[in-house]
Amino acid sequence: MICIILVAGHGTILENEIKNDKTGAFTHLQGVPKALLPGVGGKKILDFWWDAINVRQYFTAVYLVTNADKYKHYERWATAHDFPKENIVNDGSTTFQSRLGSVADFELVLRNKNIQDDVLVVAGDMLFQDQKFDICQVINYFKTKKGELAIYYEMDEGESTRSRGIIEVCPTTNKICKFLEKPEPHETKSRLASVVFYCLRKETLYTVDTFLQENPKSDQRVFGKYMEWLVMQTPVFGMKLPTGFQLIGQVGLSDYKRWVAYFAGIKNQAVKNSFVSRVYARIGLVGNPSDGFYGKTISMSISNFWAEVTITESEKLVLVPHPLNDPTEFGSLGDLHGISRKEGYFGGLRLLQATCKKFYQYCSEQGIALAKRNFTLKYDTNIPRQVGLAGSSAIVTATLRCLMEFFNLNDLDLEKPIQPRFILDVEKDELFIKAGLQDRVIQVYEGLVYMDFNKDLIDKQGYGNYVHLSVNPKPNLWLAYVTDPSDSGKFHSDVTQRWNQGDKDVVAAMKEFGDYTDQARDALEKKDVTRLANIMNKNFDLRRKIYGDSALGESNLRMVEIARQFGSAVKFPGSGGAVIGLCLDNQHKSELRKAFQAEGFVFCDIIPYPPPS
Repeated sequence: MICIILVAGHGTILENEIKNDKTGAFTHLQGVPKALLPGVGGKKILDFWWDAINVRQYFTAVYLVTNADKYKHYERWATAHDFPKENIVNDGSTTFQSRLGSVADFELVLRNKNIQDDVLVVAGDMLFQDQKFDICQVINYFKTKKGELAIYYEMDEGESTRSRGIIEVCPTTNKICKFLEKPEPHETKSRLASVVFYCLRKETLYTVDTFLQENPKSDQRVFGKYMEWLVMQTPVFGMKLPTGFQLIGQVGLSDYKRWVAYFAGIKNQAVKNSFVSRVYARIGLVGNPSDGFYGKTISMSISNFWAEVTITESEKLVLVPHPLNDPTEFGSLGDLHGISRKEGYFGGLRLLQATCKKFYQYCSEQGIALAKRNFTLKYDTNIPRQVGLAGSSAIVTATLRCLMEFFNLNDLDLEKPIQPRFILDVEKDELFIKAGLQDRVIQVYEGLVYMDFNKDLIDKQGYGNYVHLSVNPKPNLWLAYVTDPSDSGKFHSDVTQRWNQGDKDVVAAMKEFGDYTDQARDALEKKDVTRLANIMNKNFDLRRKIYGDSALGESNLRMVEIARQFGSAVKFPGSGGAVIGLCLDNQHKSELRKAFQAEGFVFCDIIPYPPPS
């Protein structure tokens, strides 16, 4: 693949304002080409591009096309940066009026160097927000597409569509449906801006000459006009860079200073500040375990327990082991045995690593090029292990939020309804954890959420129907769990196999769980606590019937037995290891607490976590 850097522009506004500046602060920049002006940290703008492009295993050659007026500046730059001077192409122009136009400059290099390979072309006089991005991602994504590739970014609020090529992209294929060169705001709702940063296939290069023949005037021979024309000739795909760009050639001195300061401020903020994401445990109120069988559930976030992940920029990518959950030092062999027996071998570190791996894979497949920045991830959690409160998915969810924040991705890049599926895939595909969508949905949406996992709906749009419900007044809920649990995953038993075989009892039960969910939603909306308690009891009884006592386990059944002795509704909040209940009066709840504690169970009041406002 060949790379061509365009730096032959004759923008006069900035150059004249530097020349006429009365402060004397910019005297040393008089006559300096735009691409060689200082960027963030005083480093030349072109230096940042050269750092990003100088990946020799991808490019067989890199060419720089400039004009006769500034040729000596770039020749001097090439000497200092180990850039071959013979790869600098001079277009012969000396004034704005004699300019060839960026597409004609591009064609000059193609013809002069007899290029017959795929080409990456960029404008070398653009500031960009993240001073390092992984250009390898751009090239790898281009190679997967049967078409050309245009890089785009989401514009800042202060940017006008009149200064950019604006694209409209198909959300499923990433194919560019429309390219508008500097449209008026009323002409498009899109805020996706294309810059001169394109990958073109060798078999498409002939179109450059065709375009030039149809557009003889230099003011029409710009890449925005070419791309506007090209999307009508051949498939052009889009790839998003989560970074802003600013073409220095189109601004004056005040704007140049403002953009340098703006990008520097963002970079400094990213370096200095950490981002912390806290995700809360959840309880399945009604309907579970039908979420794994295209059923319906209602789930609630609870403030009692949480997982927290912190991300900070660092020189190397580091995943920090948790001192309790990922122990590497022990007091003795006996100590190792005791901890391993109780905690198992799987801490949270694997969850961080799997999420990072899946995140990079997702971005690569979806056409999102990430900044080439490293980070340190560490986590903490107080969610009890293996009691069905969604501790592992909380860590994955928090990690995903940190990665999205760090790389400047938003819900348009990874839509909120899709995020639960991403989190589930991390656990199922990477770590082989048995799970359903319920935990991930509630931890993404938070609060109290009704979920319908109808198969036709999921097959059609990739996610179910998720609706926030009111938690006022708050039900008098409690939670009890075992102190030394076994792996909660075993409680799924052989039900999945029976479901896949079309077992009538299992299929009917999952539909009935869904009916309970609809009834519970109605009870919550009507504030009918007695009816809700009755539905919760039915939910457990049906689960016991389908799974059998041996799968549910003695300690779980004992917790249910205690609750019912005191007249409390009771069911599993997840797959086992804990129970939740609903008391209709506080007196029985006080007695219930003592009964659980007398047998060594942990008992606590549930504190709902409110949904986001």
